Amino acid sequence: MMTDPADTRPSARFFALIPCAGQGSRAGVATGQAKQYQEIAGLPMVLHTLAAFLEIERLARTLVVVAPGDGFFDSIPKRPFDVVACGGESRADSVRQGLGALLQAGAEIGDWVLVHDAARCLVTPGQINQLIDACQHDAVGGLLAHKLPDTLKCELNGRVAATLDRSDKWLAQTPQMFRLGMLRQALALAGAAVTDESSAIEMLGLAPRLVAGSAQNFKVTYPEDFALAEAILLNRSRTA
Repeated sequence: MMTDPADTRPSARFFALIPCAGQGSRAGVATGQAKQYQEIAGLPMVLHTLAAFLEIERLARTLVVVAPGDGFFDSIPKRPFDVVACGGESRADSVRQGLGALLQAGAEIGDWVLVHDAARCLVTPGQINQLIDACQHDAVGGLLAHKLPDTLKCELNGRVAATLDRSDKWLAQTPQMFRLGMLRQALALAGAAVTDESSAIEMLGLAPRLVAGSAQNFKVTYPEDFALAEAILLNRSRTA
């Protein structure tokens, strides 16, 4: 039976889940190393991501899901987060299996889980707390998102087929925050093709809350994104 979306127990805990098993083929990385491990502003990208979550004191646990055989984190013996090597072929598979690992470790189906892309290394503790504050009493949960600022085109054979109304369009970001049991069932029903947790929850007929994020919380995806992310991180370190 699906978790009751109205379950808003004040005792529910918060967990973070970072899927980190992808290879990032669009990033154009030539070293053979997954993009989340590429160095940006002096650190592997994923460590910038984790640094933001480790500042959130109300998180009961932060779990990183890596691919089987991935030994990247072996060089960090005393880490303040947990790593499980149960990553799957798709992002959805990695998240679903990570949720199972959280349940095995003592999380409950009514607890909240914040799923965040390892390659969104510019997320801030303030944005994470903003999402928790907005969603912790919500019947469904929600996600950080950014109101679409640009004109949106539909393409056909390399040419513009239509211009779409952007007034109600948002760019989905992460973290995305839902009850653990509800999300696990939603992902099992949706299959491996869904690209974010909200899509799976929507397939249950539910409407996640949109929480305004930041244009800087982009996912490092293409080669030019690395330089932009590094510039932002270096500027933050100078102004801190």
